[in-house]
Amino acid sequence: METFLEILKYTLPALIVLLTAWVILRKMLAEENYRRNFELRKLTVNQLTPVRLRAYERLTLLLERTKPETILLRCDSLPTMTVSALQQKLLEIIRDEFNHNVSQQLYVSTEAWQRIVTAKESLIQLVNQCAGQFSPTDNAISLAQLLIQTYAATENTPTDSALTFLKQEINSF
Repeated sequence: METFLEILKYTLPALIVLLTAWVILRKMLAEENYRRNFELRKLTVNQLTPVRLRAYERLTLLLERTKPETILLRCDSLPTMTVSALQQKLLEIIRDEFNHNVSQQLYVSTEAWQRIVTAKESLIQLVNQCAGQFSPTDNAISLAQLLIQTYAATENTPTDSALTFLKQEINSF
């Protein structure tokens, strides 16, 4: 019994020291891990922020460049075009602009990207609806005028809605 107490006298303090060291080391490692994760997140945010800002800029430019009045200004031969040719040209410009910026969806929220897609689809639908009111061989000026009038008469276009949403999202960013 005396030997047992003698062994206990030495092992009990050693176990307490070992347990204390284990608790302290565990806490230090957890704090170090937290600090490393924080530094990594900070570094990631610092590198990702400029990329995200450029994505918002590019998507804003996409929306501005696909407004009917802006697209029509880029059609040089408008007076000599037919409705059918203008319709095809407008649809090509809208799709090209969209496809050129499709990778930007990685840097914006799902809702922001969905609004961009909705704006594109509504513009395509507007072009097709307006073109459907004319004969394919009519002069393109008539289609251009109808597009601008119809777009201007729409109170809150999907393009304006998407632009507003992008601005709100970037301000909260």
